[in-house]
Amino acid sequence: MSRYNVKETERKWQRLWAEHRCFEAETQSDRPKYYVLEMFPYPSGRIHMGHVRNYTLGDVVARFKRARGFNVLHPMGWDAFGLPAENAAIAQGVHPGSWTYENIAVMRDQLKAMGLSLDWSREIATCHPEYYRHEQRMFLEFLEAGLVYRKESWVNWDPVDQTVLANEQVIDGRGWRSGAPVEKRQLAQWFFRITAFADSLLESLNGLDRWPAKVRLMQEKWIGRSEGARVLFKLKGRDERLEVFTTRPDTLFGASFCAISPDHPLAAELAAANPELQAFIAECRRLGTSEAVLETVEKKGFDTGIKALHPFDPAWELPVYVANFVLMEYGAGAIFGCPAHDQRDLDFARKYSLPVTPVVAPPNVDPAGFTIGDEAYTGDGVIINSDFLDGLGVAKAKRAAIERLEAAGEGEGTVAYRLRDWGVSRQRYWGCPIPVIHCADCGTVPVPVDDLPVLLPEDVTFDRPGNPLEHHPSWKHVNCPRCSEPARRETDTFDTFVESSWYFARFCSPRAETPTDRAEVDYWMPVDQYIGGVEHAVLHLLYSRFFSRAMKLCGYIDVEEPFAGLFTQGMVCHETYCDPSGAWLFPSEVAKAADGDLVTVEGAKPVTVGRSEKMSKSRKNVVDPTQIIDRYGADTARWFMLSDSPPDRDLEWTEAGVDGAWRFTQRLWRLITAATPIMAPAGAPMPSAFGEPAMAIRRTTHKTIAGVTDDIESFHFNRAVARFYEFTNALSGVISPGQGQGQSPGNADGGLGWALREAFEALARLVGPMMPHLAEEIWQTLGQDGLLVDAPWPDSDATLTVEATTTIAVQVNGKLRATLDLPRDMPADAAEAAALADPAVQKAVDGKTVRKVIVVPNRVINVVV
Repeated sequence: MSRYNVKETERKWQRLWAEHRCFEAETQSDRPKYYVLEMFPYPSGRIHMGHVRNYTLGDVVARFKRARGFNVLHPMGWDAFGLPAENAAIAQGVHPGSWTYENIAVMRDQLKAMGLSLDWSREIATCHPEYYRHEQRMFLEFLEAGLVYRKESWVNWDPVDQTVLANEQVIDGRGWRSGAPVEKRQLAQWFFRITAFADSLLESLNGLDRWPAKVRLMQEKWIGRSEGARVLFKLKGRDERLEVFTTRPDTLFGASFCAISPDHPLAAELAAANPELQAFIAECRRLGTSEAVLETVEKKGFDTGIKALHPFDPAWELPVYVANFVLMEYGAGAIFGCPAHDQRDLDFARKYSLPVTPVVAPPNVDPAGFTIGDEAYTGDGVIINSDFLDGLGVAKAKRAAIERLEAAGEGEGTVAYRLRDWGVSRQRYWGCPIPVIHCADCGTVPVPVDDLPVLLPEDVTFDRPGNPLEHHPSWKHVNCPRCSEPARRETDTFDTFVESSWYFARFCSPRAETPTDRAEVDYWMPVDQYIGGVEHAVLHLLYSRFFSRAMKLCGYIDVEEPFAGLFTQGMVCHETYCDPSGAWLFPSEVAKAADGDLVTVEGAKPVTVGRSEKMSKSRKNVVDPTQIIDRYGADTARWFMLSDSPPDRDLEWTEAGVDGAWRFTQRLWRLITAATPIMAPAGAPMPSAFGEPAMAIRRTTHKTIAGVTDDIESFHFNRAVARFYEFTNALSGVISPGQGQGQSPGNADGGLGWALREAFEALARLVGPMMPHLAEEIWQTLGQDGLLVDAPWPDSDATLTVEATTTIAVQVNGKLRATLDLPRDMPADAAEAAALADPAVQKAVDGKTVRKVIVVPNRVINVVV
């Protein structure tokens, strides 16, 4: 029996798919469309196992939907701008563009080796001028529409990558790429007005019912809509008021201080004449900007000496501090502190010996004896120690406090958001140039559309810190488009998340002369199934939702939500290994000794096995997908990615698991080789009757069709894999190893040959989305004309998926006395007769009169005596 030649077979079918242009999509208004998209990769130079898993999941969906009759769009491109290219330029002395395009060429070949059903005719690279010129054009239209602005602001500065980071790119106080502690600087920056759509972004989450609940919750929290009050505190001896936003106006009578951000204008004014305050503010700025850091840092304040007057009692003076935990970006950059009911405020009050007055008492607690210890009380309750609010519940007290503030002109009810506008300026070379020119007389002037794209200069150097565009001798020097006087280009480039925020729309018409072709984008959008990592929940996914709204406002698309369905896959994990010195080892550097212990390949030194973690280069627990594909084939790698665990959970990569997937590949081939000679010929008419062995095979076949169909629809791919194992076991039981030599089914085989052909044709179609090369080879071996990728998905016969019999419980006076295997939907009188005839039931009746028999179809029979 021939062994399945994986390398030759996979190359053959990949070549034929390309020659027949099987996966090139065209708009067909008479067919239902289905747009499948995986988050496109950064061209780092090598695909990794995360890519293999992500793109395998998407490919299963794309091939399945294609077989189900959908017109499928499944494109691929490259998120090609970014700092790694600049870092490579510095380290290797190569141009970022050369490095990027060389990596794209390598990774394209690697992805093609996976047998993905991608429409490569639509390939895009975001660093190509034919892509980013349209991005520049949309930026100018967003600017005209009021969705873009420039201002001086405090920004997150990554001292290693020498660039600004958005709030979302600061993780635990560190840069999301470099890991360096983030600093604060004040720079002129370009912003997208994402807050203009805050309500829409929040409210529309409820309609994204095909998104994971955890992602919707993460976005909801990030947008952070808070209803509360804007309170205006008068400042003793000063004309201005201190504006504070609070979600708890019901606790105003518990206030013991006010605090402002180190970046507050009042703090800057006071620091100008106070060196100690200057030093304190500088210390605060070294902390970073993330909320996580500010929550855990020791709470510190600087007493400004200014007093704020309580809005309900002008005689009540509150000290005003500059505090290290107050963010300028939230509310108005100022708070009032109510220590009894906020842990952060309580820690601050204890540190500076400020009053702690409880104003909310827990239910069923005597207010007179209620005190606050080391923990603030943050639950619901009844208002106490609060004058006109006493006795009210929290909700009613909030409304009453707001009404009093508004009546006195001391504040108003309002809504605040945690969401901030998206700062998109980055101080680097390898990004899309921002298409504006700064003129001393005309101000900020948009680059005329006819002059787009603003191209990056090729002759840049990276021998100095900072932005190479700023250091370039000539690129930034241009004449003003309005007055023709000498002017200066914007040297900042876009955050790379701008490119990935609209690429899905460009795939619909990647060669159009405008950002989108409306006929094409209206047909294909939204993306029906988007697949990628949950780590992008409040970065890429939120920015894309903003961009879709902005593009709709400017007439480029007609949808606000770009992704109708979202699936977030789990990580690919592997054990970690260390040598005796504690240095990390690659799995390829580890071997199993004769006694079963792990040792190093070189020197046979003992190896320490660590916990399984996400594959990462830093810990060297990575497996090269190319080596796996070269050794086992793409189908084996795909099968293992689908079989080991549910796709939304982490997957443990093991050699044993891959070997098992490989053995199954070979088993399928041996099975089809053995079965082919005893099958009915291709196209043979269905027999008029089937014997029981043939009917058993047919029932198994159609149950498998129904089950696998449901499993793929619901992303239960590992469950579908389990069904294939059951299916092949059933087929193996019919086809003994010695069969297939000179035998052919005759008229007396009870239809078994026909049933086997039906089974194996169904098997080929069902396994096609998962193991496409092997499935095509099986299809050809079965004598079918044409490619399997063009064959329709099999339909299950409902009459064959229902069990012929069912187990019925028989009770006598409520006690179980017997179980019967009866035909499903058996008439009630026949079921009653079968129950009364059972020996165990007759014994329980013991000659007594049967008064009544109650038959619940297919479930239970109750005999009452």
